[in-house]
Amino acid sequence: MLSDEQIKKYQMLHKNRYGTEISREEAYTRGAQLLRLIELIYKPMTEEEFQKLQERRKETGDLKT
Repeated sequence: MLSDEQIKKYQMLHKNRYGTEISREEAYTRGAQLLRLIELIYKPMTEEEFQKLQERRKETGDLKT
């Protein structure tokens, strides 16, 4: 799932952010969990969905013009 380069990058980011080193296995696990979370919550909007959202925002006054 994650390449060696991605795992090393995650380790580097973790060390820069938290000041501690994590093992390759821990970096792989956390990186894989992060990717899974993104897969679950991120859903690109279609053009039709975007248009419906814009219309709804106009109707409710949420869209500043």
